[in-house]
Amino acid sequence: MQALDIQSFSYDDRSGLLPGLLMALADGGGWVLDRRTLSARVMELRVEAQLRSIVELYGAIIAAGLELTRSSHVALTDLCTCRKNAANSIDLGQIVLLRLEISFLEDITLHSLLASGGAPA
Repeated sequence: MQALDIQSFSYDDRSGLLPGLLMALADGGGWVLDRRTLSARVMELRVEAQLRSIVELYGAIIAAGLELTRSSHVALTDLCTCRKNAANSIDLGQIVLLRLEISFLEDITLHSLLASGGAPA
């Protein structure tokens, strides 16, 4: 089983984003195994999906309103390429585990970002 770490962020309120995200993940072919709060602004979802549905899952994550880091876009694009080049239905049935880390940035202002000296995501 492949495992992939995906970092994302959102400026939306957690209570507004999560119901739509969970529904989008299910509609995109994924199933949520675990949901944890890591801090007041960060949570983690562990999601499994078959390789055959990775394109739909990628689209669902974006459509739900999450912003991904560049490396997360690259990793998901690589999986989409693997799906496209899968030799047979057995390869398409492989399970992929995504560890989706979401940072909620609704309270961060430009002033607080500049004062901290770095980008949060």
